[in-house]
Amino acid sequence: MEVVVGVLAVLAGIIGILGSILPALPGPPLSWAGMLLLYFWGGTNGRGEEMSLTILLVMLAVTIIVTVLDYLIPSYLTKATGGSKAAERGTFIGMILGIFILPPWGMIIFSFLGAFLAEIIFAEKKGSEALKSAFGSLLGFLVGTGVKLVACGVMMYYIIVYL
Repeated sequence: MEVVVGVLAVLAGIIGILGSILPALPGPPLSWAGMLLLYFWGGTNGRGEEMSLTILLVMLAVTIIVTVLDYLIPSYLTKATGGSKAAERGTFIGMILGIFILPPWGMIIFSFLGAFLAEIIFAEKKGSEALKSAFGSLLGFLVGTGVKLVACGVMMYYIIVYL
């Protein structure tokens, strides 16, 4: 049973890291679920110490904060650079298209293009204004993704330590 739990925990950590990049998967919650599995099934580190409840709860707080920030950061940076709701939607649609066209670079390129085109077409902004909004939207996407990757990387570290 311990081997199955260990494999499931590692899979949850890996899928959590992938979920930090792919929009359909909840990255940090999946990684935290891997830690939770090890906590309840007695994962220990190299010295035989079990994972503490403090580590688990701190990582739960990190998971909640990062998940909330992932929704707030892109919106904030898009608005801060003069972007509209259209730019936010364009970024998301472009990112989805980019998953299927030239991943992972397609996600970045198409999210930028989606925001830019949405600003020009739907918000009727000039090229320079749309470009500024698109950069803000892209920056928000990259920062949100980066924060999730760091959090999931730390959780994967704990999963490996407490196997």
